[in-house]
Amino acid sequence: MSAPLPHGLSVAVATPMNAGGSLDLNGLVRHVEWLIEQGVDQLIPCGTTGESATLDLDEQRRVIAACVEVAKGRVPVYAGAGTNSTTRSRRLARAARDEGADGLLLVTPYYNRPSQAGLEQHFREVIDAGVDLPVILYNVPGRTGVNLEPETVLRLADLEPVVAVKEASGDLEQVMTLIRGRPEGFCVLSGDDSMALPIIAMGGDGVISVAANEVPDRMRALVYAALEQRMDEARDRHYELLPLMRANFVESNPVPVKTALHLMGRMGAHVRGPLSALSSASLEHLRKTLIDIGLIEVNTE
Repeated sequence: MSAPLPHGLSVAVATPMNAGGSLDLNGLVRHVEWLIEQGVDQLIPCGTTGESATLDLDEQRRVIAACVEVAKGRVPVYAGAGTNSTTRSRRLARAARDEGADGLLLVTPYYNRPSQAGLEQHFREVIDAGVDLPVILYNVPGRTGVNLEPETVLRLADLEPVVAVKEASGDLEQVMTLIRGRPEGFCVLSGDDSMALPIIAMGGDGVISVAANEVPDRMRALVYAALEQRMDEARDRHYELLPLMRANFVESNPVPVKTALHLMGRMGAHVRGPLSALSSASLEHLRKTLIDIGLIEVNTE
């Protein structure tokens, strides 16, 4: 397990798709190269923003392989491999390793609503699959229906492969419990762009960001201002980008961010069902936000 600890700005990579729903791997290559050029520290493909729930195993392999090929060791690739099936998650973890991923992002199983004992058992069994890669746990109860409690995270943090948690519960007291109790070298990462500043201010280590797909350079500036205790600058940058952070969730992620990237001319807006295109009201709200923060011109179509 030689990958650097996840720290600073990680980007939850959006997966470009064609109008029929097939992967746009050429678009992915262009997008990932741009993200690296703009200074992201880690790539996180095949997560929520990457529409992992509707990618089959072969597609996940192809997305991960493309990211690894573009990265060429310049930045680590922590690939999403979590599902609501322990057996399938083990299979995805092995596939990610075989495609050259540097680490794994493992989300809590969704829909099943396991107990804390079930969650711990799930993660231990995936880790025991023999993949031998660093692991970021991913807690996003708003998506999965179950909260990964701090006590469970801290027990798992004693396992050598478990190096970080992506915390998207929105519960700052829970995050404080993690930061206070974590072992040395264990990273606590914000899973929400709007929580990046407060979590870093409490001692966290960075963010896995949706907005970094659109403004990687500006998100990097925000994160490093906070990490380097330049808090006046960090606050200014936070409030500058807060409208975008909110607009990215005006409807279900990743519909708004892919639409924004389309308006910016960076990729198509296509998503897979059951996701659908933004409503007209949400589209106008997003368009106005992008204009206001200088990402598109007034007449952009």
